[in-house]
Amino acid sequence: MRVRELAEWLAAAFEGDGEKEIGGAAPLEEAGAGELSFVGSRRAARQFDASAAGCLIVPLDFPNPGGRTVIRAADPRLAFAQAVGRLHPEPPFEPGIHPTAVVAPDAEIGPGVTLGPHVVVGDGSRIGAGVRVGAASVIGRRVTLGDHCLLHANVTIYDNVQVGNRVVLHSGCVLGADGFGFVLSGERYEKFPQVGQVVIEDDVEIGANCTVDRAALGVTWIGQGAKLDNMVHVAHNCRIGRHVVVAAQTGFSGGVVVGDYAVIGGQVGIGDKARIESRAVLGSKCGILSSKIVRSGQVLWGIPARPLKEHLEQLASLARLPEMRREVAELKRRISELENK
Repeated sequence: MRVRELAEWLAAAFEGDGEKEIGGAAPLEEAGAGELSFVGSRRAARQFDASAAGCLIVPLDFPNPGGRTVIRAADPRLAFAQAVGRLHPEPPFEPGIHPTAVVAPDAEIGPGVTLGPHVVVGDGSRIGAGVRVGAASVIGRRVTLGDHCLLHANVTIYDNVQVGNRVVLHSGCVLGADGFGFVLSGERYEKFPQVGQVVIEDDVEIGANCTVDRAALGVTWIGQGAKLDNMVHVAHNCRIGRHVVVAAQTGFSGGVVVGDYAVIGGQVGIGDKARIESRAVLGSKCGILSSKIVRSGQVLWGIPARPLKEHLEQLASLARLPEMRREVAELKRRISELENK
């Protein structure tokens, strides 16, 4: 694709050689003459002159005294992501049901669906148009999959789960397993029946080996456009808001509520019935205590989680502890000398 064509497709302005052919995308420090990269940070800006990339996507006000071939965008990272999708399209696929797939007689299969080897579709389930299901995935009974979903290999969806349109589920996902509910009866635990549902709204993406448990009663709900990284656990009766981003190895205990557009870092642990309000930010390894409320827009860090400014002050104090220990020892020595005199 020529630079001119790519810029037009991005609805962006370009400078330099619009006829230059771009065949792929690569990191700034590795891109060659026929590849595209982008400048999205101060560090990247310092590498601009040294990069051999044939074309660079840069901010609108980025200086270009050497007249290099660039495309200007308000958000270079976003424009680059869109361009990568255009330069590296997904391989074509042929709709159809593999001979080894097992589909219940009363399951409804929409047009253009692809079911890979050894896929199982249970009684009463409905698979929307253009859905692709990878090998060895299991879809339980009375499951609804909206249009144009993508399930990679080895996804498991238990009974009575509702999945919206354009949802992506990566390998190893498990939706609708029993929540962790037990009641101590004497000296043994009795299982609390988990009879609720899981509802996944449109445009959600859930990473590899994530688990979303069904509600004990009611619904475990993941809102439109939410993105879960690999190995995230969502317990029973959680409600994850729209366009929430969750990094890897985070765990939500039962009944947690997360507001829209919250950002949650990796390895965060959230206690049961905590509430994270909209646009709050939880830094990596945050520990959120049970029933705690994180207010809208707050940025928290640490274990237990504290406002970022307070957390940084505590880290600074901890760093001074060895010095303070020496100072205290010296003071004790001087006091002892004074007392002896």
